[in-house]
Amino acid sequence: MGLTRRTFIKSGMTLAAWATYGVLPFKWLDRSSVAAQPITTLTRTVVAVPVPQASPKIAATELSKYAQYGYGVWKFGAGLEAEKRLDLMPAGYTGVSVSKAALLSRFFTISDLHVTDKESPAQVIFWGLKAAISSAYSPVMLSTTHVLDAAVRTINALHKEEPLDFGISLGDTCNCTQYNELRWYLDILDGKTITPSSGAHAGADTIDYQKPYQAAGLDKSIPWYQAMGNHDHFWIGSAPVDDHLRQAFIGEEILNLGDIFKDGMDSRGFYMGTIDGNTPYGDVIDAGPAGDFPTPPKVVADPNRRSLTRQEWIGEFFNTTSNPAGHGFSKANLAKGTTFYSFEPKADLPLKVIVLDDTPSEEEGKMVNGVVMSGRGTVDKARWEWLVGELDKGQAEGKLMIVAAHVPIGVEKPGSFMCWSPSAYVTEAELFAKLHEYPNLLMWLAGHRHFNVVTAYPSPDSSRPELGFWHVETASLRDFPQQFRTFEIARMSDDTVSIFTTNVSPEVEDGSPAAKSRSYSIAALQLIANPAISSNPGFLLPTGSYNAELVVQLTPEMREKMKRYGTPVRA
Repeated sequence: MGLTRRTFIKSGMTLAAWATYGVLPFKWLDRSSVAAQPITTLTRTVVAVPVPQASPKIAATELSKYAQYGYGVWKFGAGLEAEKRLDLMPAGYTGVSVSKAALLSRFFTISDLHVTDKESPAQVIFWGLKAAISSAYSPVMLSTTHVLDAAVRTINALHKEEPLDFGISLGDTCNCTQYNELRWYLDILDGKTITPSSGAHAGADTIDYQKPYQAAGLDKSIPWYQAMGNHDHFWIGSAPVDDHLRQAFIGEEILNLGDIFKDGMDSRGFYMGTIDGNTPYGDVIDAGPAGDFPTPPKVVADPNRRSLTRQEWIGEFFNTTSNPAGHGFSKANLAKGTTFYSFEPKADLPLKVIVLDDTPSEEEGKMVNGVVMSGRGTVDKARWEWLVGELDKGQAEGKLMIVAAHVPIGVEKPGSFMCWSPSAYVTEAELFAKLHEYPNLLMWLAGHRHFNVVTAYPSPDSSRPELGFWHVETASLRDFPQQFRTFEIARMSDDTVSIFTTNVSPEVEDGSPAAKSRSYSIAALQLIANPAISSNPGFLLPTGSYNAELVVQLTPEMREKMKRYGTPVRA
């Protein structure tokens, strides 16, 4: 009898039966198909549909009622043209009749994946629901690995259509520093079998978001590089991992904390809760006042939930089959526990990418009087001197330069939990003054805020427009609009440089966990009144997307030099 995976799907056989035959059916049950011609937001956008006015407000945890009341509904909308931005150019420049002369480089950025162990006992779901903090609880927690796999498949399709030179992940790969979260991330990029559950592996043979599946893996010809985010080394991105937290990760008891925003991390009194993987809508369980539980609520412990130190986190990037080894981190980074480096993606192009860790140290990231400090941008003396040295060297060698970091600069008001830290070795003003000294600096890439925002930082000297640079943020694959970015750097016919940056939504199959997550991400916006999102002018509803052509002026020397590089573009 010829047994196929489809035969088994129709038969309704269990995981044990599947194991007997040594086959993995789950790529049919949970695949994220990609159109033959990948579609970007230039052609089609995902539009969040407003909730009907008559709909009642329901709890964010009531996923089964979302469709009934019109939460999380979306539709495809018209494409979003690339806005031609001339903010950095001299007065009077129009760019009319300018065309592409040569393609210099194409690459992608992904950010803020927050790959989440939803069954971990060390979550902070209780406070997420109590304080309406979507980063602490959102229904997208169920399928973070599936969304990443869908994004990888879409990147591969784009690469097949027109090759990408490299990719950069801008941090917050993990949600909560856990080993299994990081391994899921790396294994998806490597194309391994993913078991997206932990502990008892509840629902692994019945619940769609819990079933094992085969990841596509990033095309091996695309090298990818990694930056560190605050969630990669802080608990829920919010506090250093102390002994109490470290034990909670690998223990049985649900994490017990008090009002951490008022009384600090040493307080107790509430169980933080977890997700029941046996339920189709990921029911929240074991969350509430400690007095409501006669005995401490427990889960099945899992040593793979252990919290990684900085060096352990770096070390896992050498344990992958995708390229390059270390994904930017060197053995020296591993030995010293440092997370900054530079690389040159193309041997035949004078382009340098400087990957900076601008997240706080464990000491700087401690919560102060209930204020989260770990999300602020900062550099210490060592990182600052390294950054200046890399910029100086790149400029002296006549290379175009890009800085890639997790935390954006200049876009948050002083005092916000994502602003530049007042305890940084240099002030934000000093940082900008230094960056404006380098005419070869094209742009600063960042994630962190989950927004698709492009900001111009023009030269302070109008007679030297080449001292300006662009600041480009990439949204989150976790939260709406769940997108990544592509970049195309081109030399134009008038010897300016244009950076074409385009948002891309992962292609998802109807009914798959990745498709459901798209709906959940919209519902989270509609139901969780997170002021960091809802009141921020940087969030561009209804699509959350922004495409642009970013025009850059080069020095006369670099204009002449760049004529020797790139692949000519035929008219």
